[in-house]
Amino acid sequence: ISSVNEGKFRVVSQSIVEALNPLINMSATSLRFQAENQGGPTSTRAISIDMQVYKKLSEAIKATDSTGRVKVAQGERGVTVSITDTMLFLPGQALVLPEARETLSRVASVLKDFPHQIRIEGHTDNVPIHTKEFPTNWELSAARALNITRFLTEGGYLPPERLAASGYGEFHPVEPNDTPEARSHNRRVELVILKALKGEGEGNQVISPIKAPCVVTGLPGGCEEQGP
Repeated sequence: ISSVNEGKFRVVSQSIVEALNPLINMSATSLRFQAENQGGPTSTRAISIDMQVYKKLSEAIKATDSTGRVKVAQGERGVTVSITDTMLFLPGQALVLPEARETLSRVASVLKDFPHQIRIEGHTDNVPIHTKEFPTNWELSAARALNITRFLTEGGYLPPERLAASGYGEFHPVEPNDTPEARSHNRRVELVILKALKGEGEGNQVISPIKAPCVVTGLPGGCEEQGP
């Protein structure tokens, strides 16, 4: 066999082996990720970090809010801070109210000590909105999430590379939209602190910051760029 053909043979053989047994080609990173999700010391550290986040946020909210409009819960994705819209915005608007800033800054002061990635998600009820600024609930929920994100980053509370914003409109309710009280619970912004997976104090990296479309309104300076 010539040296060229021998080289080709080795490449083909290696490809066949890898196809028949993917574990042979599994990287150390992949093995580590698998171990973390199946338990072990690394997973235990991650769970401990997540529990610290939950406890510290619960304490911070308890000291700030006595109305029950801010709730902290643990779920599959991580720790969620849910804030009803009346604490953050005027009806049908996306400008962050001055009185909301203390709560948001208190939450951020806890999160800055942890490396977790954070999703900021806007939600509405199913009552249609048809305004020049917000043709649908999609735009309203997205603008609210973006304005919270801008408040946290432009105020220097959290680094932008840890945040991502999204709007879900009325399509992710926590209760049926059949009573005024239920609809008020669905109108909310959630800060989802994604679970730590890497251990050793490292937060996960399952999302990347996004440059959202220019739908933010009500803030000085506006938003000039559109698209990604």
